[in-house]
Amino acid sequence: MNIPFRKDAKFCSFFSYSKTFVAIAIALLLSVPNLVFAQDSTAAAPAGGGDAAKGETIFKNNCAQCHAPTDERVVGPGLKGASSRHDFAWLSKWVRNSQAVIASGDPYAVKIYNEYAKAQMTSFPNLSDDDIKGIFAYVDKAATAAPATAAAGGGAAASASGDEKGGAPSDLFVIVLAALVVVMVLVLGVLLVIVSLLSKAVTGETEEAGKPDFMTRFGASLKKISTDPAIRSATLWIFVLLVLKATIDGAYSVGVQQGYAPKQPITFSHKLHAGEYKIDCNYCHTGVNRGKSAHIPSANICMNCHGVIKKESPEIQKIYTSIENNQPIEWVRVHNLPDLAYFNHAQHVNVGGLECQNCHGEVEKMEVIQQRSSLTMGWCIDCHRKTEVNTKDNQYYDKLVQLHASESKEALKVADIGGLECSKCHY
Repeated sequence: MNIPFRKDAKFCSFFSYSKTFVAIAIALLLSVPNLVFAQDSTAAAPAGGGDAAKGETIFKNNCAQCHAPTDERVVGPGLKGASSRHDFAWLSKWVRNSQAVIASGDPYAVKIYNEYAKAQMTSFPNLSDDDIKGIFAYVDKAATAAPATAAAGGGAAASASGDEKGGAPSDLFVIVLAALVVVMVLVLGVLLVIVSLLSKAVTGETEEAGKPDFMTRFGASLKKISTDPAIRSATLWIFVLLVLKATIDGAYSVGVQQGYAPKQPITFSHKLHAGEYKIDCNYCHTGVNRGKSAHIPSANICMNCHGVIKKESPEIQKIYTSIENNQPIEWVRVHNLPDLAYFNHAQHVNVGGLECQNCHGEVEKMEVIQQRSSLTMGWCIDCHRKTEVNTKDNQYYDKLVQLHASESKEALKVADIGGLECSKCHY
């Protein structure tokens, strides 16, 4: 009795395993995004309150450069529990004129003064009692909220792919994930090819007798395509159009330095200073609220902190050398506008109420500062066309708003008050 050929069974078995593997791979691909982007939805409730909210603004603008609302030491001591250690009368005297309190011989004031290398705290004589109460109300709330925030962060620590602060996957993990997806797709492709070849081998499909092999037919097809006049003409036109597009794109990019991140004479991390330590941009860039230029900070501003902390750092020693030699630090300008364009920081920041991130990107996340926006004329005009003018409680705009409302139902934009006039930005 003849035994049937068994390759069909083997192939069916292999094909069954292949289908199982493909199904598992597809299931993994579908489940990976859920595993990666799953985040803990629990968030700490935002702290509120009138005085505390006002105090938070005052604290961040005046105190955050040297103090933390927790136990953490920055330039000066952490302020957690300060309102319980001292009465309000002592705190108000200290905030308004710490040197007077030290000169009076107050034991705690003298102890802190000596402990922090006799660094003089900036006096704030213009702060009212309500301002100072607001500051310490914010400190108390921030200190109370800190442990809860830390606990919430610990619960989310199981997501290894999450960012430390926001829970979003890190760039490196996204790259690795994309690479894994590509590899799995390639594996699936190889499996399909193997399945196809085995299927032909089992069913006995072969090249017909006298018929050229695949490579011969493929070469003949390429030769036919290359000699076809229509295809050659279309290829030539596509090449010409691509070269023309590249030329136009290159012409439009002249003078555009988006992504420019030059090496600076001193390694300075905005991520550390503006991000981790929450130092307000206005503290270093002193002209941003009152002048055309934001101003590059002088060495004296750096020394307000680094006269006490990290004095031994090689990078900080460069600041000392600059001061000793009476030579300014030659910072490399990152954001440049052509001389024919006029831009005023105070007009946009102080009057327009724009945040630094509107034009400069998320500076607080940049280890090395770079130009994020194109800063082209089209970019500025587009902003003027979209940005609404804040006219609330400003009598200057009352008649303009009334006139605009009689002609249009849309909100008053910067473009409607002369934001597109050439003379506004060009001399």
